[in-house]
Amino acid sequence: MTRDGFDKSLNELQQEILRMGSMVEEAIRLAVQALSTQDSALAEKIVDGDDVIDDLSNQIEDDCIRLIALQQPLARDLRVITTVLKTVTDLERIADHATNIAEIVQRIGKAKLIKPLVDIPKMAGMVQSMVRDSLKAFVDRDVEFAKATCCKDDEIDKLYEDLFIELTGFVMAGGESERVVQALNLLFVARFLERVGDHATNIGERTIYLVTGKKEKY
Repeated sequence: MTRDGFDKSLNELQQEILRMGSMVEEAIRLAVQALSTQDSALAEKIVDGDDVIDDLSNQIEDDCIRLIALQQPLARDLRVITTVLKTVTDLERIADHATNIAEIVQRIGKAKLIKPLVDIPKMAGMVQSMVRDSLKAFVDRDVEFAKATCCKDDEIDKLYEDLFIELTGFVMAGGESERVVQALNLLFVARFLERVGDHATNIGERTIYLVTGKKEKY
């Protein structure tokens, strides 16, 4: 494979990463939409669609391994490929969290929600933005944008802490078992979204390392 061919393959890998990122971002959006509307049919589509994301993840991993085996990449190229491999893992985990939320939607069913869903959709919008921005920072090799994206995780953590206090209040108050169980399920949803923010932060930190060679934690 020529250098031009190798560069083309690297660019195609990055485009596939962006495609996978769009898919997992949409999965999170739809999962929270399904929760807000208590749409079990939509939730089922999200669960079923996880296989498509898994297949794309496996394809990208295979392409990375093939490039390493056939090209013997230079150190800087190898760093890009390993970054892609690790990023794929984070994106696959995000897709898993979308599936987790969809499964909770199915468990809650049509039971009356114990509270208006305000903070959870807000969290979902923020983590979707983080995923999108962290991948843009990676493709553009934009260190400052990656840092700014990582810093957004603090606001998500604060929202999660507030939700944790509110929802554990429902649990501690006792009452009907269905309300307590739903509070726990909503708490899991909040936790899954908080973890999405962590995975997006991982991608941002990896971009910083890719460009600067420095490992920074946010």
